[in-house]
Formats: sequence, structure tokens, C-alpha cells
Amino acid sequence: MLRDLHRDFPADIAARTNRPVAVLGGGVSGGAAARLLEARGAEAVVYDERGVGGARMDFGAEQAAAHDLAIYSPGFPQRHPWLAAARRASVLCVGELDFASLFLRPSPIVAVTGTNGKTTLTEFLVFAHKRAGHGAVAAGNIGYPLSSVMSLKGRTPLVVCEVSSFQAEDLRHFSPATLLWTNFAEDHLDRHGTLDAYFRAKYRLIERLDTTGGARLYVGESVAAAATGFGLPLPAFTKVVARAEVAGKIPAGSAFCTAAQQENYALARRYWLDTREQPESALEEAARTFTLPRHRLAKTGDAAGVAFWNDSKGTNFHAALAALDSVAATLPAGGSLHWLGGGLSKGGDLKKFAAAVAGRVRSAALIGETAGALRPLLADAGVSVEVFDKLPAAVRGAAARAVAGDAVVFSPAFASFDMFKDYADRGLAFERTVRDIVRKAR
Repeated sequence: MLRDLHRDFPADIAARTNRPVAVLGGGVSGGAAARLLEARGAEAVVYDERGVGGARMDFGAEQAAAHDLAIYSPGFPQRHPWLAAARRASVLCVGELDFASLFLRPSPIVAVTGTNGKTTLTEFLVFAHKRAGHGAVAAGNIGYPLSSVMSLKGRTPLVVCEVSSFQAEDLRHFSPATLLWTNFAEDHLDRHGTLDAYFRAKYRLIERLDTTGGARLYVGESVAAAATGFGLPLPAFTKVVARAEVAGKIPAGSAFCTAAQQENYALARRYWLDTREQPESALEEAARTFTLPRHRLAKTGDAAGVAFWNDSKGTNFHAALAALDSVAATLPAGGSLHWLGGGLSKGGDLKKFAAAVAGRVRSAALIGETAGALRPLLADAGVSVEVFDKLPAAVRGAAARAVAGDAVVFSPAFASFDMFKDYADRGLAFERTVRDIVRKAR
């Protein structure tokens, strides 16, 4: 049974640890959950379809009968057969983020979500807090599970937790004091089915806000509009944050000068001013020295007057269009955009997206699963388009169509898993090819 339980830890969950706890998923989140359980005196049995780390690969009625509690990774959709088997056996199923949060109470948690920008905003808030002399740690969907925070020695710092819709959809215990919701656009329809369901998954974070100590909620304009459209009310204390609020106030030369990042800075600024712990100048100084996480929109190189931009993290339509608009603002008169995109579909209106791209670019080089469906849509809209089997060939194909003053923008708009391990692996492949092009152009 769990030892040294926090006084707020629910007794019904503690009672379910008398038998081994099933951990569904042997990846980063599942491994962290298993370590947290074992550190608290419980036995964890890890199940993973790939057998990661020696995990058991099957979970059905027989296995479920051996457990009373299951902690699952965010990669498990609610309809997953393993969760169904567990629930049929009356096993209580709790997401990793939800479970870990039980040990953090009453430490304040700042949650960050959104279709795009949430990782950058999370990292920037932590960076700014640390620079101002306050302890803070980034956790959650950012790659450092909340369960791992519990392994930190000493007092738990302020936790800035990035939360995806996958993590939010079944929250029952996670209760942040503050929520910043950057934006809302079409994404993850392969998981949630509809835009309404996707919005409601994230809206669960609003429902879970801890209002006992004066909750704070900051949302971008697109979130407020979506809430109205879906008939879901925002609390009276909600602050709707507009990009216009930071017009002329973003530090020159900082990572937040592009159109794609202005929304992040606007939210960070409003949050920072409300904390009243440090002056606005402290946030401005942090912005001047903050660098974007890898594979967010950034120039990779120049060759023969053509600029190459890497935005491999752009895995949805909204991100890709924002990247194209941001780069377009940097072009000299007469310059054109050449889009490099494609990958594993996550659902959405492909025809509408293709039309939006066509209005922004001169040519397109396509890769991945969605290339075949995108090609005729773009071609019919007047875009010069080619399909390539490999990313390096696509980069070179886009470069061949570009002339001095143009830009090649790699913002795929789709997931990477059809061809790469993840978006970082994909971004590195792009960067390697660009370096080779730059070297040969010298």
C-alpha cells in the first residue's frame, strides 16, 4: 500500500493499491508513473503493446482481474480496448497527469493548453520565473511527465504544466490555480472525432480550475469565439487576451516578434502583470534572451538568396498557415513562398486547408501519406506542385523552384509518424539537407 500519503490523497484510490497497480503504456509517461508508484510503496505492473523495457504486451479480462487501479498514458484514447477491459473489470482508470497531481496538492499549478504555442509559452513562463529568481519547472506534455516532478528533492517549485487535449479529456483530480489557453483551431479530429469534442476535451481544464484561492483564466480570442460557438460559458473571471495588447510592446529582436508568437507574449504579459511579483521590465528582459524550442519556426539557412525556414513542430493546419504568414512578412518585394508539407493525417477539412495554402504560396513540395490527396487540390487551385518519396528530395525540389528573394517554408501541417520517429527527427532531416544545400551554394 502507498506510504507517506499526502493528506489530500483520495482514500478510494489509496485503497486500490493493496494489489499491484497496472500501468498502461511503457513510454515516458508510463515509466514515470511506475517509478512514482514504487517510490510510494506500491507495486507497479507495466503493460505496453511494444513490450518496451520488458513490459507485458497483453492486457485483457484475465490481466485486468489482477488489478484494482490502472494508470494510463495520454496515448490511450478513451475507447482503447485495454481501458475498456479494465473498466469492465471495475478497475479504476486514472490518467498519468491526473494521478501525479494528487501528490502535488496544495502546490500551485499553472496549466497551459491550446492548439498551438503551448510548449513555447510553457517554457517561456518557466524561463521568466527562473530569471526573476523564482523556482519553477516545466512538466506535462512538454516531455517531462508530472509524475517525474515528484522525484525532485526539496520543496516542489511552481509547476507550469503543458496539457494536451489527450490529457485533459478525462481529468478528475488535476486542479490548476491558473490556466492559459492560447488558441483553438482544427486538430486531432482522428482522436476526438469532431471539433466540438476536441474543444470540450480542453474545456475540461476550465471545469477543473481550483476556484478556492481565486482562480485565473486567460484565453486567446479564438478560444473565446469557439466557446460562444459551442455554447460553453467562460467564467466571469476570464480574461480574453488579444494580440493588439502587445502592439509596440514586444522587445525588439526577441523570439516573439513574429505574428505566430505575438499571441504567446500577450498571454504571458497579462499573466505576469497580474502576479505583481516582478515589474514588466523583468518579463521584457526574459523575452530578449529567450530562445524558441527546436523546430519551431526559425530560419535554418540561406542559399543563393533563398531563405529556408524549419517549422517541423507545425503539425496542424493552423500552425502551417501561421508559419506561412509569418515568413511572408519577412519577404522582400516580389518574393514568393514555396511550401514543403505533408505527413500523417489527423483529420480535418483538407480541401479548405489546400485552398488556404494556395492563396499564400507559389509552389508546393509534398511528402507522406497525405501527399496524394493534397496534390490535385493544390494543382486545381493553380499551385505548381510535386510529390516526393523522401524529405531530402522534397527540400531540394522546393529549392530548385525558388529564386533569390523567395523562402522555402517547412511547416508540414501533419504528424510525422508515417515517415519519422517524431517531429524532431523530421526537423533534423530537414536541417541536414539545408546545410548541404548551403554548403554547395558557397
